[in-house]
Amino acid sequence: MIASKKIVLIGHFGVGKTSLIRRFVENTFSEDYKVTIGVHISKKTLELSEDQSVSFIIWDLEGQDDIKKTRVSYLLGTHAFIYVFDLSRPSTFENLKSEINYLHENYSKIPLKVVGNKVDLVNKEYLTQYNDEFDDLVDLFVSAKNGSRVESLFSKLAKELI
Repeated sequence: MIASKKIVLIGHFGVGKTSLIRRFVENTFSEDYKVTIGVHISKKTLELSEDQSVSFIIWDLEGQDDIKKTRVSYLLGTHAFIYVFDLSRPSTFENLKSEINYLHENYSKIPLKVVGNKVDLVNKEYLTQYNDEFDDLVDLFVSAKNGSRVESLFSKLAKELI
């Protein structure tokens, strides 16, 4: 059985949403930064067992400094959100709590994964310094560049959605 699920990646400009998707779908990474305008849609099927698969329809939304500016029409029919921020740029997570609260208040029935990308660019002391900012809000620290925990992110999400 194949279940089709719409996943929407949201977050600020340049946090690595496109790179995360490219790493998951194509297992590649590019240093070339290309701005997503509007939305870009990718697809990948993940086999969970011999008789169970999840077909991810992954929506890569253009970056917004304020989540409230995201087009509501892009969010219709979403089965799960992945909120991405850049661990190396504090400005992308300074309003993390309020943005997560906004999603919980307006889309309470839709699962949410909060992901700190670019973990390869920071050290453990840096993460400790910002520990209060991340609180219990962050699900995973990943790296689209080296692939660290990217597959795990989507596997965990697939299992939750089935």
